[in-house]
Amino acid sequence: MIDRLEPLVLRHTFRVPLPTDPSGEATGPVSEGATAARQFDAALLSVGFKLSAELLERLSKLPEETVVRIAGRTLRTVRELVGDHVQHNAYFIDFPANVPDTVDFWMSCVAEALRDEETPVSTLKQLRTGVVNLLSLPTYGRYQHTYAELLATQDELIAAAGDRLTVLHAGGDLADELTALYLALASSTTPLSDEHRPDLRALAERCVDGPQPEVIPVRENRAIINQARLKVGSELLLDTVTDVLRLACALSDGDVTLVEPTRFRSLSRPVRRALLAGLDSVIAASPAKLADVHAHREEWKRLGERLHPHEYPRWPHAADVFAVARGELTARSLDGRVEELLGEADLLGALTLLKSAPGKLFRALDRLLRTALTQEERDAVVTAAEQVAPKVSGRVVLSVREHLHNRARDTGELRVFVNRRGQAWVTDDERAVVGPAERERLIAALDGETRRRLPSPERLLVDPEVLDVALPLSGKATAAGLGVLPRGSLSAVEGELLRFFVYWKETERRTDFDLSALMLNADYSTNTWLSYTSLAEVEGEHSGDIVEAPDGASEFINLRLGAVRGAFVVPQVNIFAGEGFEEVEESFFGFMLREGEQQGRPFEPRTVRMKSELRGTGRVALPLVFLRGEDGGWRAKWLHLYLKGSPSANRVEENRVTVANLLRGIVEREQLTVRHLVDLMSGDATKVTLWDGETVPDGPVTFIGMSRPAELPAGSLIVTLENLRDLIPA
Repeated sequence: MIDRLEPLVLRHTFRVPLPTDPSGEATGPVSEGATAARQFDAALLSVGFKLSAELLERLSKLPEETVVRIAGRTLRTVRELVGDHVQHNAYFIDFPANVPDTVDFWMSCVAEALRDEETPVSTLKQLRTGVVNLLSLPTYGRYQHTYAELLATQDELIAAAGDRLTVLHAGGDLADELTALYLALASSTTPLSDEHRPDLRALAERCVDGPQPEVIPVRENRAIINQARLKVGSELLLDTVTDVLRLACALSDGDVTLVEPTRFRSLSRPVRRALLAGLDSVIAASPAKLADVHAHREEWKRLGERLHPHEYPRWPHAADVFAVARGELTARSLDGRVEELLGEADLLGALTLLKSAPGKLFRALDRLLRTALTQEERDAVVTAAEQVAPKVSGRVVLSVREHLHNRARDTGELRVFVNRRGQAWVTDDERAVVGPAERERLIAALDGETRRRLPSPERLLVDPEVLDVALPLSGKATAAGLGVLPRGSLSAVEGELLRFFVYWKETERRTDFDLSALMLNADYSTNTWLSYTSLAEVEGEHSGDIVEAPDGASEFINLRLGAVRGAFVVPQVNIFAGEGFEEVEESFFGFMLREGEQQGRPFEPRTVRMKSELRGTGRVALPLVFLRGEDGGWRAKWLHLYLKGSPSANRVEENRVTVANLLRGIVEREQLTVRHLVDLMSGDATKVTLWDGETVPDGPVTFIGMSRPAELPAGSLIVTLENLRDLIPA
């Protein structure tokens, strides 16, 4: 099993675990694995990866068969990371060359159908009605050539200095690497993404008997770890009734975030006893926690049908939980009492109650300030926030700080909502303004609290490219993949040609994903678009519509950035028919950057800058938007959003107004970025240096950057995109 976990280390850390002898050094003569190591390095270059100098040296000392085994596993993992583990065919074999006019192409498909032995009669019948179903034409939407034929037609990619090169570093013993990764994920101060929670589950099962984190701040992570602890009979980590509910969801392979309903399974008697005993101890220690049941009453009712608490009279406090859920026992919640006081215009009384729940007070700050009728009440709200700030989690402090910064705008601006599953919608912001004096005082207090919690490194080395990366306040705001940044991040786009790609493989029924690109003007009005209904424009070309994917399918859009007439380019993936993003066997989106003379196949892994999984609940995916700056240069702003869309036939033409409104709200909102924390860490005790990409410091530093430099002095603390969550103070 331990070997099956090795890809987790590589995906999360870009470190390659290596076998060591008892002293910790790799074994074998230098020459034994040297040839295989060099061949491994060359193979990695073809997909945009490279061995660090240290890793190459250590591999060279290993036996040849060991290097070959490591190379095979590593290549499989990195090819999947970049999307090169599948065959990316294009409908038009010469793409991006020789893409026809849309109407001409459709007419050629009709002509082929009239020449076909099986379809001329039905096609003529459709022509007489004036409407032709494209899907009925035998040559439309289905590959007319093999992948091998496409490769034979396309020129080789010409290497360019701007090609992506991701460096892999040397790791330690696999068991040690797995333990370190487990501790890092388990102790994360921010929730993990949907894709990373299964990784934590696998690691928890492996590491449950080893070292454990001192604190597990995220409740969802605690549920996953409790599931592993329950299997081996270890003591459960429970201090709220909701901890028990999340654990029950984990045991039923349900949603530990409690966003989606879980269908609880029948549980064995030992498991039922463990859950009921845990509930009983929580309520016995703090009866007031019965009030927490109200937030998930229906879930508790359904769980009670599986736990049979009446069979265990020795745990009467556990039975009280289900009595509250059924309404047979009264337990007033803090939220209810607060609402009652606010309804009576007793803001000071509500504030007194909320001070006992600092997190709830912080989340209610905006409303409390708008509810306050007098300056005395507004001052009381701010004072209460200042008093409880040290007890609020770091990510909530930063989230409220970001919220208050954006509340400086006038009433009437657009307000964007994004739920935990990435679904987004927009509406006019009709809230009253927050007073500037109170807002500025709160911002100063929150910055002071954050500064107090941040480390004060003696030397801070910062890659300038990371400064505009949004703080990962939740893993739910980032998709799994390669080169993916948190929602709201900005990154430079350098290259003449920008090429999007989507790949999907249906599970059971015919599924048609449509890749499109919407070009908007500076005022968010529509300029033009590229899609299966508009195959070629001044800006670029579409690779052709594929309408089914039993063996997997790809679509591409090629853009010449210098020719784009608008100010925004919005790539999107529309589900026209069939399975959703979470139902297909596999689906991902990405983009490549090339220089004009590079040529190459439609998909070239060395040119891939980003590849992210598509796993949202909507029918329209908006991974990111490209913005033209005042200097004419382009930047990407990361969205990771999904629109609900229609059950079928989603098209760029139909959703462009919705996309434009959503985009306006997103683009004009300012996120807290790494720059904010770097500014707070800057002070008399910290020397901050912007890294030039080459200079190696002469002593240990704290490095914050997009990726790990090849050489840093021993003792340096390294924070990159892979562990950026470590910047969020607890």
